[in-house]
Order: sequence, then C-alpha cells, then structure tokens
Amino acid sequence: MNAGETIPVTVLGGSLGAGKTTLLNHLLTNAGDRDIAVLVNDMGSVNVDAELVAEESDLAVGDGVTELSNGCICCELQDDLETAVVRLARERSFDHLVVEASGVSEPGPVARLFVTSRAAARYDVAGLATVVDSRLFADTFGDGDPDRTVAEEGDGSVRPLSDLLVEQVESADLVVLNKRDLVSDAELAAVRDAVEALRPGATVVETDHGDVDVDLLLSDLHDPDAPVGWRAALESDADGSEGDRDDHGDHEQDHGHDHGDHEQDHSRDETTHAEATYGVTSFVYRRRAPLDPDGAAEVLGNHPDSVVRAKGSLWVAGAEDVHYTYSQAGPSAYVAAAGPWVASRPEFEQDTYRRNHPELDWHDDHGDRRTELVFIGRRMDEDALAAALDAHLLDPGADADAGDYPTEPGAEVALAEPTRERESTPTADAASEGGR
Repeated sequence: MNAGETIPVTVLGGSLGAGKTTLLNHLLTNAGDRDIAVLVNDMGSVNVDAELVAEESDLAVGDGVTELSNGCICCELQDDLETAVVRLARERSFDHLVVEASGVSEPGPVARLFVTSRAAARYDVAGLATVVDSRLFADTFGDGDPDRTVAEEGDGSVRPLSDLLVEQVESADLVVLNKRDLVSDAELAAVRDAVEALRPGATVVETDHGDVDVDLLLSDLHDPDAPVGWRAALESDADGSEGDRDDHGDHEQDHGHDHGDHEQDHSRDETTHAEATYGVTSFVYRRRAPLDPDGAAEVLGNHPDSVVRAKGSLWVAGAEDVHYTYSQAGPSAYVAAAGPWVASRPEFEQDTYRRNHPELDWHDDHGDRRTELVFIGRRMDEDALAAALDAHLLDPGADADAGDYPTEPGAEVALAEPTRERESTPTADAASEGGR
C-alpha cells in the first residue's frame, strides 16, 4: 500500500452463533495475495473467536489478529478500538482491515468510528456485512419457536434478540443469509424478502457455511445515505411515489372526532413480487391527533405476529410537549422520549428551526405534532391496524394522564418484551453448531 492511501475496512456483524467466525476463516483461507488484518472482539474473558480464527488460519493471536475482550467494541471498548486500529495502521502494512464485532454489537456504530475519530485519517469504510442465522430469523419473525429470545450485553443486562437482529440488518450493506440448509425454500424466500424490506438496496446472498465470494465481501459496497426500510417507506409516502394518498385533511372519524390529515397508503398501482408471493408490505399510518396513553400502549404493545417492524413518532395526550419515538421489532416494543416538539419551543426558536429545515412537515394549528408510524410485515391487515389506533385518538388538548410515559430525553418504557428466560449465550454445542 502506498503512503498516504487509506485502508478499506469491512465491519462484520451478526448474532451469536450466526456463523461470523466461519465466514471470517473462509475469507482468510481464500484471500489470495491480499494482506488482511483482522480485529476480533468477543464478550467473554477469553477471546474464543480470536483463538478460533488464529487456529484455523495459521495465524498467531497478536500477529494479524488483535484481541479486545470483556466488552463491546461499539460501546465500552470504543476508545480501545480506536487505539488498536490506529496502531495497526502505524505498525503493519496490509491491504484491508476486517473488524468482527461481537454478537451483541450493531455494525453501524463500529463503522462510524472510522468516520468520526482519528482513525478516519487512515481508513475508509468499504462495507458493513451482517451474517444472519436464517433459521433463527425465520423462527423469530415467523411462526416458529426461536431457541433464543434475548441477547446479553457486556454488563450482564439483556435486550430482545429481535431488536438486535433487525438493527443489524438495517445497518448492513451486505446481508449474508447463512444456514440456508436449515430452512425450507419458502422460509428462506420469506426471510430474504423481509430482509430486503428492512434494508432496501442491500446486497443479499445465501450460503450454508459462510462461503461468500471474497471479492464481494471486500468490495466497496458502503452507502452511508442508503435509507432503512421504515424511513424509505416514510419518504415514499411523503412524495406520493407509491400508491394513492388520502389527503382529504380534516377527516371525520366514525366516533365523531375531527382528527385532520388522515393520510394512509392502502392502495398501490403495482404489486411487488415480495407482496404477491409472501405478503411482505409496508404502510404508513399518519394522524394529526394525540393518542390516548393507555389505549396506545395496549395496541402498540400487542401487534399481531404479521408485523415484523414498526417505527416512528407518537403524539401522546397528557404529554403533548414531548415528542415520543416508537420502535418495535417482532415481540419487543419501546417508547422513548426524544425531546420537545418544535411546536413546543419558544416562537423565535420555532421560526429559526423552520428556516433551517424547510422540509419540516408543519401544520398551521398543531405544528410538527403528529403520530406517524411505518409498519413492515407479512400479510398485514392494514385496515385493522389503523382502526385499532384510530379507536384511541383524542382531540388535541384532551384531558389525559400520560402515566408511565417518560419525559426526560432518552428515557424509555417497554410496552412489550420477550418473556422467556435468558437463553442469550449459546451452549458449547450450540456455539459449535453456530459456526455453520
């Protein structure tokens, strides 16, 4: 590599047991004349993945494989990761860096380190690759019974595995559907279509044992501006590029309340293959009215299995100055306080913000307050989902108690979480099988 050239980086993510280490060993075995540097992170006190990579690729730990243990490289060990990659570039000459994130990491935050820290002077992000356990994904978001429902963090806390699976896919440029031999053709096709709905435009490949084409894995795939599925659906709905929108304004609901701006995409001029074959669709629910806190929690915490992903903004009665965000992935759902609505700020701040953000969706009476949710799923009953939420719409200013809804920015409340006991760390047998 010539002096002054940046080194391409591929960040490799995926849940525990998905097959990241097997894929990494395949890469090192088939790298040809490329000099590959590898940084492996593991959550345990012994960096098992680093030892496996070293053993399988005839490398010694510490000679081309840099260990970081006892933490997640996208959070607790952020500073250590930055120091490690800068030192690697200074002390070794190599053609490409591959960072294998731990099974509870999302590749996006890891990749941002190479853009926002001093590592940016030496590296350039080539791609974010996520390895998906096709069997686990099919069971988590289909009709199966997943063997794990939670993922354990470095501090011993747990988070729903469905959240992690969705977020790892949403941040990926390349998605590897591994263990395809453990699912039927129909299940694999459904998984693929769900993945493509979550991350439109991502490259998706299928494999049994992580044998992905090395040129593809190391190619320049990264698009930092590529939207995730829920945001793409919002943008598409906003510009009217999909289907017909009901922009009748001041739409009168059946129960007599005037809730305005009833906008929803229920019809499409074209039916996609995914929708026609597997029923994978997305739609936007948008209302200019607050939701009853208890009623909203009941509906948003109990979606049918057909809803794989839902995300967006909530206007909640009783806390009308707080802009809430909602995030659902399979069996988990959360509401978080994002801060005040622009319309809740002093008038001069509103004017300044609106001048700097002319694209802001603004209502003469309600400002930016709105409930705006994107739903992605399989064979969803869109009318039933909309009707369930419409039943809990209130008039602006209605008397209500927001109860457990948080008000401090960043605070969140769980509306639904997996109830099975912790099964986040695979057993030795499961870990061995997970290398497929």
